[in-house]
Amino acid sequence: MKALLIGVVAALLTATSVLAHHSFSAEYDASKPVTLEGVVTKVEWANPHVYFYINVKDANGKITNWALEMGQPAGLQRQGWTKNTLQIGSQVKVEGSLARNGTPLANARNVFMNGKKLGAASSEGQRD
Repeated sequence: MKALLIGVVAALLTATSVLAHHSFSAEYDASKPVTLEGVVTKVEWANPHVYFYINVKDANGKITNWALEMGQPAGLQRQGWTKNTLQIGSQVKVEGSLARNGTPLANARNVFMNGKKLGAASSEGQRD
């Protein structure tokens, strides 16, 4: 009975993880590149994707908080990232692709910080 319960819990956790994941092309448009510069306001280091948020000021001085999706923590760690690489208050530049739904959301392809270019373990270009 205990083994059955463990199996059911494992299956539910796997299903939840699969449902939370999405394909790049379902949410983002690679033909709509964006470059954003701003100050980090929040970092969410968790599976299946790491998100960080930046305040971006437009030409009129209006500030918009953008959400940037990166790859999973393990992929970022392989590229040299740690949980503490991005700090609240850090100035960053981000290259990526806009969300299809028109919200201030983008998939980050590259992050530039302190003059250094960091990859973002993006799923862009991978097969959906």
